[in-house]
Amino acid sequence: MDDVKIGEILLPGEESEQEAKARKVERRFWPTMKRAVRQIPFSRDVVAAYYCARDPATPMRTRGIILGALAYFVLPFDFIPDVLAMVGFSDDVAVLTAAFAAVAGQIKDRHYVRADEALQDKLPE
Repeated sequence: MDDVKIGEILLPGEESEQEAKARKVERRFWPTMKRAVRQIPFSRDVVAAYYCARDPATPMRTRGIILGALAYFVLPFDFIPDVLAMVGFSDDVAVLTAAFAAVAGQIKDRHYVRADEALQDKLPE
């Protein structure tokens, strides 16, 4: 996966595009997360980013970047199919890592608190 494609995925987009991405992410996030939690070493960060994107206090550009990465993560069409063990989520990890680098510092402690609660409730060990 090259930087150009990752850059295109992470474009914040217009508000209407963000709303469409938000609906897709909302609908598919938890089922995808349940499949990926053991394959993505930073699952807590992914869930915190989800709550950051849903937080109205998060700047629109930050929300757009996170929603772009999360939309790529939850969409069934991928460069590498997610059903392939050990490599299926590798392209998702690349996109999520780039998104986290772009929004460094915008994911707050309150998002991590919600992530910890959700991981206990929705993804019990």
